[in-house]
Amino acid sequence: MRSAQEDPVWVRWTLISLAVFVLVVMVIIPVINVFAAAFSHGFGWYWNSLVGDPDTWHAIKMTLFVAPISVALNVVFGVAAAWAIARFQFRGRALLMTLIDLPFAISPVVVGLMIVMLFNERRGYWGPWLAAHNITVLYSWPAIILATTFVTLPFVARELIPVMEAIGADEEVAAISLGANAWQMFWRITVPNIKWGLLYGVILCNARAMGEFGAVYVVSGHRVGKTETMPVRVNSLFEGNTAETYSSALAVASVLTFLALITLFVKIALEHKTQAEIRDATQNQKVE
Repeated sequence: MRSAQEDPVWVRWTLISLAVFVLVVMVIIPVINVFAAAFSHGFGWYWNSLVGDPDTWHAIKMTLFVAPISVALNVVFGVAAAWAIARFQFRGRALLMTLIDLPFAISPVVVGLMIVMLFNERRGYWGPWLAAHNITVLYSWPAIILATTFVTLPFVARELIPVMEAIGADEEVAAISLGANAWQMFWRITVPNIKWGLLYGVILCNARAMGEFGAVYVVSGHRVGKTETMPVRVNSLFEGNTAETYSSALAVASVLTFLALITLFVKIALEHKTQAEIRDATQNQKVE
């Protein structure tokens, strides 16, 4: 007998079919098409379009250089912000949480424009002083790192805040009372307790950093072979408006898609690992 709260069979299958249809049309088919088009000329051509083209290869290396630095900066900020918000009550706490979410609300292009207004050598707030001291920020890798870090700012902090609020500070207080110093307490108590949330935030942050386009496009000047990242390189090749550059753009896009798929699989593995640990902890509590 069907439960009073259970939807009719036709409703469930209609919703499932609709969801599957949308995923197939909007996600699966485009992803397959990207890889099929990228390898349409053979693996040799595909490899040469990535490694053999010095400008594309430089864009790949620039992405692999910028993303880890941005992630590392966000880990430091995220842990500090989560610690402050989860462990202390202070005036301005709600404002801090709102500011952390600000990059979600601002267009990446606006973020890039803000950085340009700060570091422009002629009209920027800090630009003239930096130019007088021969320090280049705008249209170089420091500006790309700043833009990428700003856009990815909320990911680590937003994953850690609920985790740290849930676990509480009891174990940390106990460690301090037993004679542990601050670093011992952090590395032996806090980090093991937040490790899965931290890894989850790092994965999301890294995926967003590698795929950022709008802010990086503005602050990098999209200088070919100098300040392009992979997403910007895809745009440059696509604007070449020839069959060869179009295929090369798809080759670079396939690399970004492949990295996104790896991120997705790692995310799923972490979720399963976290759920397994929660189940084990729950069973142990029931046994005790």
